[in-house]
Amino acid sequence: MNEKAGNMKVKLPVTIIMFILGLFMIVPFLWMLSTSFQTPAEVFKNWLPSSLNWSNHIRVWTGSHDFVPYYLNSLKISIIGTVGAVFLSALAAYGFSRTSFKGRDGLFVIYLSMMMVPPQVLFVPKFIMFNWVGIYNTHWALILPAMFSIFGVFMLRQFFMSIPKEITESAFLDGAGHYKIFFRLILPLAKPAIATFAILDFSWQWNDYENALVFLQSPKLYTIPLGLQNFILENNVDYNGMMAASSAAIIPMIIIFFVGQKYIIQGISSSAVKG
Repeated sequence: MNEKAGNMKVKLPVTIIMFILGLFMIVPFLWMLSTSFQTPAEVFKNWLPSSLNWSNHIRVWTGSHDFVPYYLNSLKISIIGTVGAVFLSALAAYGFSRTSFKGRDGLFVIYLSMMMVPPQVLFVPKFIMFNWVGIYNTHWALILPAMFSIFGVFMLRQFFMSIPKEITESAFLDGAGHYKIFFRLILPLAKPAIATFAILDFSWQWNDYENALVFLQSPKLYTIPLGLQNFILENNVDYNGMMAASSAAIIPMIIIFFVGQKYIIQGISSSAVKG
């Protein structure tokens, strides 16, 4: 009983501190929602709008700068890029974790070392290559590079290595090949890791600003991060419109998180049971 009381004395202050920190983290989100319903005169003056002004949200979708094309472009790039990144990363991770070939570990270290290269350094080479191939100022300039994720290969490789080798060895004895083992055995077991990586990768591509800024010129190809620039006017900033557009932009992220959340929880639960 004393031990439980001691644990409560430790957990209660920690819980209170985490709750306070959580409130601080959610304040910008609440300010964004509040500003999206305010009038221009209320920005930076009142925390809460005097009334729910839906005109800002309506203007985002039906105004002079229609937000629908930006939304569809971001969905197209993020979905195709994420699906490709998950599949190719899982395939490479399987090769680095479940197959044996000469120089495998050295090649993986070299591949992993590319994470230390700042992405800004690659803008000029990528610009020259994309212009030569003919995909500059197209969505493929964002989709194709996004399909190759060093972090995804590293993350999924670590998860694949935690799967007992006896499972794949028994499958080999039963006559299964690498492709059958990968699709029917490894991928179903790796759902929690794949869901986690998919959520992270989708969020990175959905919020990618730099690559879209460098490799897209045509306004009809703009993504949401570039579309938000339309609310930066010549003499001031349309905070109400920008916050309304930002509120709409986080909807896919919330949906993706809740869809993949159950797989993440399953992974944590199964790991706890194994431990």
